[in-house]
Amino acid sequence: MDVITLHSRDVPAEHRFEWWCDLISRDVAPTRISTDHVTDFHAAAGAVDLGPVQLSALSFPPLRSTRTPALIRRSDPEVYELALIMGSEMWISQARSETRMRAGDLVLWETSHPFDGRGLGGNDQSRVIILHLPRATLPLPATRLDLLLAQAMPARSGMGAILASYLRSVLREAPTLDRADADRLGRMAWDLAAAFLAHRLGVQDRLPVESRRQALLARIDTFIDHHLSDSGLTPPAVAARHHISVRSLHMLFQQRGEGVAARIRRRRLEHCRADLADPLQRTLPIRAVAARYGFASAADFARAFRAAYGMTPSEYRRAALDAATAPGHNRTCAVR
Repeated sequence: MDVITLHSRDVPAEHRFEWWCDLISRDVAPTRISTDHVTDFHAAAGAVDLGPVQLSALSFPPLRSTRTPALIRRSDPEVYELALIMGSEMWISQARSETRMRAGDLVLWETSHPFDGRGLGGNDQSRVIILHLPRATLPLPATRLDLLLAQAMPARSGMGAILASYLRSVLREAPTLDRADADRLGRMAWDLAAAFLAHRLGVQDRLPVESRRQALLARIDTFIDHHLSDSGLTPPAVAARHHISVRSLHMLFQQRGEGVAARIRRRRLEHCRADLADPLQRTLPIRAVAARYGFASAADFARAFRAAYGMTPSEYRRAALDAATAPGHNRTCAVR
């Protein structure tokens, strides 16, 4: 699907700051912005329409943003903004609360209350991913959600880490999505965000059943990916870790069309395939790659790999490494 990407370099230097102010006022909410970098304003913005929610990625130099009662009266989209801090430290104040945020934190603010925000990174760029959540769609009481405004919420473990990882991956894969994919992933983003906020407030029971189901599946998926090396990773072990019965676990996965054991095996094989194609790991024995991801038997791994990819692990490694070293091979490096 189309991803709207804008960069200040496409605007004459003398108009870049004005362009940014107009962009934020139109696409987020009317905001008063000031900066010491008017004459050297380098910024970028990306936006993805995910149906139920919108996702934005912003990069900008140190600045100050304020939303006043007058600007709220002028226009209020009535949206909660859940932001993942990616770059330099930032500070925000809203609803008699203020916080300093660093990379890896999530923070919530909303457009219906005045706020004051600043970048604290000296000359470093601020970078954020923002999930725009329509206020009317959230099933949590506004009086409770307001308790989370301008609070730094670490996203390095638990539901916060799952949500942060999901937002980064959706943004990265957005250009490959079709409309149906985008809508489906937007619903998942909404479910994960609502589950994260409800968990912070201790009101998970307020969430729709489907949202709770999706949040549990996301936690289970993350658990599986983090424990692929454990040969004891079985459906009973997964169920016990998440305090549900094995039958309930299988019922959760039944709606996906992929069983628990099948997912564990698929994710193990995918990680093994990636390592076999990595030139930096060309000298690592194939049996060691298999053992790294929980295959106790090299023979079982070889059979499973051939069934999944139509060739043996050694054939795949040889073909992948030959392709990587062929003349004219296009080597690229991703900047994140």
